[in-house]
Amino acid sequence: MGSAPTQGLIWGAAAHDWAVLQEPAARPLWQMLLEAAEVGLGTRFLDAGCGSGGASVLAAQRGARVNGLDAAATLVGIARTRVPDGDFRVGEIEALPYAAGTFDVVLACDVLPYAADPLAALRELRRVCAPGGRVALSVWATPEECAQAAIVAALNAVLPAPLHVAWFALTGPGELESLVAAAGLVVVEAGRVACVNDYADAASAVQAVAAAGPVQAALRVIGVAHLQPAILQALMRYRKRDGVVRLINAFQYITAASPGAGPATAATSRRRRRPGVRQRQGAADRHGS
Repeated sequence: MGSAPTQGLIWGAAAHDWAVLQEPAARPLWQMLLEAAEVGLGTRFLDAGCGSGGASVLAAQRGARVNGLDAAATLVGIARTRVPDGDFRVGEIEALPYAAGTFDVVLACDVLPYAADPLAALRELRRVCAPGGRVALSVWATPEECAQAAIVAALNAVLPAPLHVAWFALTGPGELESLVAAAGLVVVEAGRVACVNDYADAASAVQAVAAAGPVQAALRVIGVAHLQPAILQALMRYRKRDGVVRLINAFQYITAASPGAGPATAATSRRRRRPGVRQRQGAADRHGS
């Protein structure tokens, strides 16, 4: 069994809060990945782990032919309303319901760490990517670069046993690159992006943070009465004088090539002319992490 049954349950539990309060903070990361993968007019695009469709909306605005898949039916429902012309499905990232070579660009934004078998999931992403296409991936940066680390510590302080969350899986030096190589992909570009989320007040911040799947899993163990005060205490260090709570989290990303000659399109021709591995820093430089 893959990861979909478990992940779909916890990530779909507070779908509206996730879609409205939390997911939009990833916009700088989505923009960087779509730019790096050269998503544009006519690109056959798959958003694997699409959530409520934030990245899919941006891809559609670029003229892509959008497809999305997620384990959480409630999030997929929101994505369908946001991109009416897209094809969104509920499914398993480790067994994608698409034929080999279907897509020019496959995006998996903060998805692999939650898979039961990340390598199997990545091999699936490669399988459905056309030869010469791009697989665009992201995971969290190190705990030292992320406010999220304080929330993880707060959760573990009140849980009866440490929560083995996936937030910081694959974040060590070279871990994501090694996984990409093991899947038979070739790194083209790598970089970091900082994502900033400003919450109007502490209550909004707690509501947003609690929408994440691992926090929903923790709620099932100890309940709201114990968990919310712990999260609130962790967030107070990020509260500004005006009451706004600002969380800055850094993400690392990779775009990788699927080996082989692809279709002779303008986009793939441009991509083939980009030798070596490009290193890029995004909003992390401007905001600090």
